[in-house]
Amino acid sequence: MREQQMPDLAEDAAQVSPSGVPLRARPRRLRRTDGLRRLVREHQLQVDHFVHPIFVADGVDVLHPIPALAGHARLSVDRLPSELAELTRLGIPAVLLFGVPNDKDATGSRAWSPDGPVPRAIREIRRAAPEQVVMADVCLCEYTGHGHCGVVDAAGAVMNDATLVLLARAAVAYADAGADIVAPSAMMDGHVAALRAALDGAGHEDVGIMSYSAKYASAFYGPFRDAAGSTPRFGSRRGYQMDVANAREALREVAIDEAEGADIVMVKPAGPFLDVIAAARARTTLPLAAYQVSGEYAMLRAAAERGWLDERAAVLECLTGIRRAGADLVISYYAKQAAGWLRDER
Repeated sequence: MREQQMPDLAEDAAQVSPSGVPLRARPRRLRRTDGLRRLVREHQLQVDHFVHPIFVADGVDVLHPIPALAGHARLSVDRLPSELAELTRLGIPAVLLFGVPNDKDATGSRAWSPDGPVPRAIREIRRAAPEQVVMADVCLCEYTGHGHCGVVDAAGAVMNDATLVLLARAAVAYADAGADIVAPSAMMDGHVAALRAALDGAGHEDVGIMSYSAKYASAFYGPFRDAAGSTPRFGSRRGYQMDVANAREALREVAIDEAEGADIVMVKPAGPFLDVIAAARARTTLPLAAYQVSGEYAMLRAAAERGWLDERAAVLECLTGIRRAGADLVISYYAKQAAGWLRDER
């Protein structure tokens, strides 16, 4: 029996391809039509992944557009039903609430007041749209007169452990109002453990915690601070938010939060830290959230308004990149627009 000889791929290729590329290695074959591309697409962007942020203001009949976040506004609780109806129509499953109170003080007491903007909003959502997943941000920066994420000492330094007590109080208030998930974002050491103990002690064992585990001291938060009125009056947040140069530290923060009982961990911002999202995805089996923050939104929006970018294509590409990096949940100010674009594609 004659021994079978392996073909000389280089010789065969030279005969059929002047470029020297073997004919059998043609990745373009599966890019030829839309159907083929969809069939082999590795990652899907779906509305089920989106979380829509809402800024809830004190007062009645409040609709204050946010110039730095075009298309977004501070809404009073009575304005929520129309917003919720639109989210339901678009199929967006979850909201993340931020409070914007009229009155602020040194301890941020409106954060946990039963008649504060967030508890009132949660109760209204439970009434008007009970199917919505309600997430409530847990931080003090929107509620304190000085704009920091916790209480400060006489020298202006944020006190970690004293802040934990107040964050826990706010988390319980949101759980009492009906929140599904509380989301500590102050970057205080031990925040997940403090909230878990407080929630369990108040009978809220079923309320989840989505921790802002790797929240960087980013330059991309400016529009949010305008929206929430949370720009620090002195100092900066670099003493408690993460250094933008660090990636290994983010994995340590994720591991700590997981050990303390977090149900979801987060990387924030998303776009500049896709490498951190990917590294966190490789380290944890917990659901992973990523926050496409206000500065990312503002850049895309501004470029699109000037005709420098195709807004739809650029936004969906950015959101797909966040998903491709490993995020399960994507918090984005583009959630409503992206949901509409994805629906139009079906």
